[in-house]
Amino acid sequence: MTVREQTEITEAGILSKYACTSTDPENTRRVRQEEKCPYRTEFQRDRDRILHCKSFRRLKRKTQVFLSPVGDHYRTRLTHTLEVAQIARTISRGLRLNEDLTEAIALGHDLGHSPFGHCGEAVLDDICPHGFKHYLQSVRVVETLEKDGAGLNLTWAVRNGIECHTNMTAATREGCVVRLADTIAYINHDIEDSIRAGVLSAAELPDECVKILGNTKTKRITTLIGSVIDHGAFDIDFQPRIRKAHDDLRSFMFAKVYTNPAAKQEEEKAERLLRKLYSYFCENTAKLPPEYRKIADSEDADRAVCDYISGMSDGYAVDLYTELFVPKFWK
Repeated sequence: MTVREQTEITEAGILSKYACTSTDPENTRRVRQEEKCPYRTEFQRDRDRILHCKSFRRLKRKTQVFLSPVGDHYRTRLTHTLEVAQIARTISRGLRLNEDLTEAIALGHDLGHSPFGHCGEAVLDDICPHGFKHYLQSVRVVETLEKDGAGLNLTWAVRNGIECHTNMTAATREGCVVRLADTIAYINHDIEDSIRAGVLSAAELPDECVKILGNTKTKRITTLIGSVIDHGAFDIDFQPRIRKAHDDLRSFMFAKVYTNPAAKQEEEKAERLLRKLYSYFCENTAKLPPEYRKIADSEDADRAVCDYISGMSDGYAVDLYTELFVPKFWK
């Protein structure tokens, strides 16, 4: 018996009836069938493929809320992803769901996020005729763009969880857990970053939300996680009273931080930068890297340019813009 088979037997013995097991034929199917690993389950393999892919590494230089902030302690898209994975695993463990599937979805959920956060997403959605949503682009990354066009060949359950992490209901309870973990993570770490940036003070947080959820990041996250676990695996959600407090706090953050001119003061520049890069490469597809020229030939220029720009880190986009459009001094 292989190590993988032993793990699969353990899963069958300890996981909830609502969990997605690593032997489920529908949820573990891949576009291209592969020989099974003797050591890792199907979802463990997916997790590892995501961790080792180039798109995952680029998340360290992509904006979470504040564009390229100066300071080591502000979140990036990568640290956000890791916090989501930690919260999601804690919930899954409490509900006896499949932690490996949960972690794989969490680690892959933002792989397709554009540079400059949701500002970049809105720009690409506006100018690309195909539209642009980061959750759909994350699926495109793992299916088509990674490994020089071969994709990561992930299981169906992981791809479904990635696609549904923003505003749809995933087919698995694990995917539903990641959707909640995402919002638990970003609301609470964005509060911390906003206070550090001077955009928000702890005293401004809604009194009722603080009373119900807690007056520190740790207390709020613990309350929210506990509420999901206590609500049960049949229907992944917060308990009603906690749900209202969560939603009220989220609304407060949108009003106070996510649309705050102080936090968004550089977005107009980022928008002009992305529009200029997009226009340039649509007119000069021969300047695209080889893998994106192939996409331009097989699909169209807009699809290729959108794929290229959405994969850029904030710093790479700024450096490329500088190289293309800012005059260089004569040496």
